[in-house]
Amino acid sequence: MNKLILLRHGQSQWNFENKFTGWKDVALTEKGQNEARKAGQLIKKHKIKIDKIFSSNLQRANKTAEIAIKEAEIIDLWEENKLIMSTDDSLNERDYGDLVGLNKEETAKKFGEDQVHIWRRSYDTPPPNGESLKDVVNRVSPYYEREILPYINDNKNVLIAAHGNSLRATMIQLGLYKPEQISSIELPTGSPFCIDFNDGIIEKSYFLS
Repeated sequence: MNKLILLRHGQSQWNFENKFTGWKDVALTEKGQNEARKAGQLIKKHKIKIDKIFSSNLQRANKTAEIAIKEAEIIDLWEENKLIMSTDDSLNERDYGDLVGLNKEETAKKFGEDQVHIWRRSYDTPPPNGESLKDVVNRVSPYYEREILPYINDNKNVLIAAHGNSLRATMIQLGLYKPEQISSIELPTGSPFCIDFNDGIIEKSYFLS
């Protein structure tokens, strides 16, 4: 039995300000750092030994991984005080294009709630000059197959510290949800979602508590 943990980064400054963030490299808030600590405490509580970490190229995800692993007291993933992890923009958040930096409530007033809901929650309709969730799936899937799946197949425990939409894309890639279901799936910030594998087959999935 081995595990894949999907960890959405802790609250960022733009989460707090209710802005579309996308690829903008925004720092964690103090609350976000505390959420990352709690995630690490849960990993420690369940005695999960992480063997490999993957993350996006964005600091809010990288910092969440660092804080969580330090809190989990997994010491052999550090080298000269730096966390050993593989980072790639394939795991970055969805690019919200022209919406990046805009307050979500103000955007709904400007474009209409129905239109903004479509941009945020439809599978294949992108915001202006941005990505749809389908686009995110198309960049996450080959990266998962090439870089992450070999560790799963080798019975390693893997942590992916990333973003709401890149983790939803991972769930679709894993077959946990169909594209038409994923819009209703919420991944709270800093809450580890654990997937148990047995010989490469998913046995169950759940939030650590």
